Amino acid sequence: MILSGCMTVHGEREMLPAVSKAEGVKALTHFTKSFNKANRRLDPSLNPSFEGGALLAIDQAGIKASQALRPQGNPGFPDLAFTDPHVTVPKQAGWPKYFIADAASNRKNARGQHTRWFLVFSRNGIDQQWRAVYLATFADNKAPELKTDGDGYAEAVPAGATSGLTVAPGKLSSSYATYLNTGKGSTFAPGPQTDGWRARRAKDANKPGQRIMWEDSPASYPPVALRTTDGGALVFFSTVYHQQQTLFAGATISVGRLKGLVEGPPKKTNRMLFTTVSGQTVQVPAKSAGGKVEVLNRIEAKTAVKPM
Repeated sequence: MILSGCMTVHGEREMLPAVSKAEGVKALTHFTKSFNKANRRLDPSLNPSFEGGALLAIDQAGIKASQALRPQGNPGFPDLAFTDPHVTVPKQAGWPKYFIADAASNRKNARGQHTRWFLVFSRNGIDQQWRAVYLATFADNKAPELKTDGDGYAEAVPAGATSGLTVAPGKLSSSYATYLNTGKGSTFAPGPQTDGWRARRAKDANKPGQRIMWEDSPASYPPVALRTTDGGALVFFSTVYHQQQTLFAGATISVGRLKGLVEGPPKKTNRMLFTTVSGQTVQVPAKSAGGKVEVLNRIEAKTAVKPM
């Protein structure tokens, strides 16, 4: 039957749910199956089919490193499994669109507790596959409470100056990199991934026979931000840092389990440059409330090793 006077809805302009909750659970299932397959085969060419952005860089590097050590694969890889999935969907106009799927995993943290994974999925068009772009876990498996409307939809926070936050999501990557490089400013709250991380770096910088230098820089992967009930936001963003390690003259740096990430032919050297992609999940206060950005979770992986 053809209805006259029907109206076309344009996803580029209309505020629409990013995904149905059923489709969100399907995306999580696809991620899980593909994640297990990639880790069993140790085939990094599989990662782009289910991951993107910072998470792709982090996980694909791990697969590459493992493949160099176990070219036959890892058929005994313990499968990742999820229960109790929950999907948080914002209404958005234009692309990219994103949503969060969180679920109880069969993985444990350092205290032996099963962790709940919070995966951010994104895609740039209706014909594209949903891919996981960020991953976080939280203390006691509790994330900040997100604001929802009467229909249960979350609020996407713009990356720019209209965010209403103390730091716009689009500025977080450069702000965090600048802080780690200089230690200046009062944007970030004290903690293991802010002043604590700088202290650990300072301690490791000059040891007998070894020197380490760091340089942090913003990443090009777009942030993802959702409004919290207090007017602030839960924000996922990424950074990149380089670590130059120098040993005493005549020594050789062993790359060990990272040999699959070495750029160029093998070389005995006492100077090596390591590139790392880092993904942060932070709670940013509302500008009206003030306060500091708290780093809730950070994951990272070395993605390249370059002899110098």
